Amino acid sequence: MSTDRYQTILLFGPPGVGKGTQGKILHEVPGFFHSSTGDIFRNLDAQSELGKLFFQYSSRGELVPDDVTMRIWHQNVYAQSILQMFKPNADLLVLDGLPRSVNQANVLYRYCNVLAVVHLVCKDKDALFERMRRRALKQNRVDDAKPDVIRRRFEVYEAETKPVLDFYPGESIIEVDAMGSPAEVLMHILDEVVPLQKAHFDLQTSEGAE
Repeated sequence: MSTDRYQTILLFGPPGVGKGTQGKILHEVPGFFHSSTGDIFRNLDAQSELGKLFFQYSSRGELVPDDVTMRIWHQNVYAQSILQMFKPNADLLVLDGLPRSVNQANVLYRYCNVLAVVHLVCKDKDALFERMRRRALKQNRVDDAKPDVIRRRFEVYEAETKPVLDFYPGESIIEVDAMGSPAEVLMHILDEVVPLQKAHFDLQTSEGAE
């Protein structure tokens, strides 16, 4: 590879905006590998040391400490590459839920070359609030459905996560309206990221032929 860092696209936006939905769809498209910190955390053993620490923070709607978050995430992605589920030479890494703070963005730079930030935008916060509540009830995550926990997550996003946008060059940020149907949103995302994936694939192909 031309670099040891993973070639990466970030899915970015407030809670409930659909990052996970779009990431899961992209994961089914050859050439994209979706890594969701939410899924990684939810699959932690609740009785383990890291699992207990995670639930201590998430139950209050607060962010997990950066060092813990980055350690868990990197171990997971590295394991996926060893298992050949994620092939860095062929796949673009699609990150959902990371980075959630400027400090995490700085640490992430060690591992990832961020090609684009897909900023999913929704101006109707009430719609996002209701979407989060319904999702939590559907997934039987009762604590996540509590209004005070949801409100706290929006507060944390505005204070700690939204400033991450300023960390990346303006030309790398792509705004996409998140309130269309999943297929509509996907179409707009693919318009932007498929050329990046093709360039990555072509580069690896040319280097492999040398």
